[in-house]
Amino acid sequence: MEKTIRRYSENFKLKVLHELESGKYSTYEIVNIYGISPGSIYNWIKKYSRFDLLHKQVIIQTMDEKDKIKQLEGQIKQLKELLVEKDLTNITNQVFFEDAVKQLGFKNIEEFKKKVKPV
Repeated sequence: MEKTIRRYSENFKLKVLHELESGKYSTYEIVNIYGISPGSIYNWIKKYSRFDLLHKQVIIQTMDEKDKIKQLEGQIKQLKELLVEKDLTNITNQVFFEDAVKQLGFKNIEEFKKKVKPV
């Protein structure tokens, strides 16, 4: 069983894109007429930066959905800010702890942990 590999010329690819642009044929019609896979057509659209030929996506939402999304985005922003604040507090506490350990006469935190057992 041999697999047929098709190679399309640049002119043919541009012709197909022109037919899409002019509205002469839809993607579905071009697939049926020329026996091209839809994936090939989309690859050519990307290759030649003809993104205007891609289908547009329109999102229709109710006001409740928009409000909920806006609220959730606000919560995400707030949580990110809290996480950064928590990380900075942890870093600061770690630096103070390392300094306190050294002032107590230990070389490092590991030495402190070995000699001092938690209660």
